[in-house]
Order: sequence, then structure tokens, then C-alpha cells
Amino acid sequence: QVQLLESGGGLVQPGGSLRLSCVASGSIFGHTVMGWYRQAPGKQRELVARITPGGSTSFGDFVEGRFAISRDNTKSTAYLQMDSLKPEDTATYYCNALYFVTNTNYWGEGTLVTVSP
Repeated sequence: QVQLLESGGGLVQPGGSLRLSCVASGSIFGHTVMGWYRQAPGKQRELVARITPGGSTSFGDFVEGRFAISRDNTKSTAYLQMDSLKPEDTATYYCNALYFVTNTNYWGEGTLVTVSP
């Protein structure tokens, strides 16, 4: 069983930055694609960014170069650096781990990001 623990959410002003972290328990981190998703009230959950074990990345179109995703395989941790935040980035951000050996998805409980003056 894999557990994901997110941290780093909070309240930030427009134009500000936040760094989210996701620590994964268990020993499968090296065989997972790590991702960050977000869900705003009344909207569907959407992909923010994902990163493969080898470091290949992909982003949602709305990111427009403002966010960076990274991972430290020695610490079983994935990060999401968010810069130039906008009010429309306000959402609950969820860490996701896709264990591709069994095609199993794991989710964290989410961390709230609020972008407001």
C-alpha cells in the first residue's frame, strides 16, 4: 500500500509563489509516474504536471511556463514549484502516483492553494 502526503499549500497573493511537496511511502517510487492534479469548486479535476522516473515532464496547457515539477528519487518526494500564481490557480492540489508495473493509481488527500489579494 502506498500513501502520499502533500504539504506546502496555503494563501498567497497574485504573482506569488508556492512549493508543494509530496512524500510517498513504500518502495515503489522508482517505478511511478508522479503527478499533480487540481480541482477547483464546481470543476473537474485536471492535470497540472507529471514527471516520469527518468525526469521527463508534461504540463497542463494553462501552466504556460509558470510551474516546474521535479522529483528526488532518494527521498521518494515529488515537488511542484508554482510561480506567478493567478487567482484562477485557486484549487485543491492532489498528488498522484501511477505505479506503472500494475497500472495502479494512488492519490493524496490534497492541499488547498488559495491565490487572493
